[in-house]
Amino acid sequence: MRTYGQYCPVARGAEVFAERWTPIVMRNILYGCRTFNDIAAGAPGLSRALLIRRLRELEHAGVIEIHLKPDGRGSIYEPTAAGRALQPVLTALGVWGDQWMDVRPEHSDPGVALWSWCQVYLYRERLPDRRVVVRFEFEYRGRPDKTWLLIERGDAELCAFDPRFGDDLVVTINDPLTFARWHLGHIDWASALRSGGVTVTGPRDLRRALPTWNRRPEIGLQLRGARSRASSHAATGVPAL
Repeated sequence: MRTYGQYCPVARGAEVFAERWTPIVMRNILYGCRTFNDIAAGAPGLSRALLIRRLRELEHAGVIEIHLKPDGRGSIYEPTAAGRALQPVLTALGVWGDQWMDVRPEHSDPGVALWSWCQVYLYRERLPDRRVVVRFEFEYRGRPDKTWLLIERGDAELCAFDPRFGDDLVVTINDPLTFARWHLGHIDWASALRSGGVTVTGPRDLRRALPTWNRRPEIGLQLRGARSRASSHAATGVPAL
C-alpha cells in the first residue's frame, strides 16, 4: 500500500480508502457480501488478482477480517469495527455523487444495477408467493448479455444461466442509461417504458408488479425530494419543518 508520508488524518485515511476499487470492495462487504464470488459479482471489471490484493490490503489495515469457511473451502470476509465505521463515509460519498455527478452511459452497466437491486434493495415483502422467472436482456459496451431473476419462497437470486423453469417476464433493456436512471430514482418506471429504453413482455399483473420489487427508486425519489426542499429552505431562509 502506497503512503503519502503525511501525518494528516485525511492522508492516512486516503492511503487505505482511496486506492482504486477499494471503495467498491468495501461497499460490497458492507452491503453484506461475505464470499469472494459475491464481492466480485458487484465489481465487474475488477480482476481476481487485484481483488485478492485489495482484500489483503484491507485486512492488513484492520478494516476487514478474513476467516476460513467451516468446510475449509474458501474464505469469509467481514468488516471490523473500523470497517463498519466507513459506512457513513460511503453514504456521504454516494449522496455527493448523486447530487453533483451526472450519470453517463459509461456508468450504466445494467448488470451492476441488477446486482444492486437483488443484493441490497430487493423488496421481499412485495414478491409474488409463487415461483417467477424474469429474463433480462441487454447490451453494454457492445457485449450482449442475459440474466435471470429467479423468485421463489419469498426470496430472489440472480442467475447467470437459464434456470429452465420457463420465463414469466422478459425485460429488454434497450438503453442502459434509462434503466440506471430509473434504478436511481431519477425517472419513474412509466417514463422508462414510454421512452422505449425498457420494454417488458409477459402477464399484465407481473408487468405492473415488477418495478415495485425494487426499493432503490423510491429511496432515490425521497432523497432528491429532501435535497430539493432543503435547497429551497436555504434559499428563502424558511426553516425546514
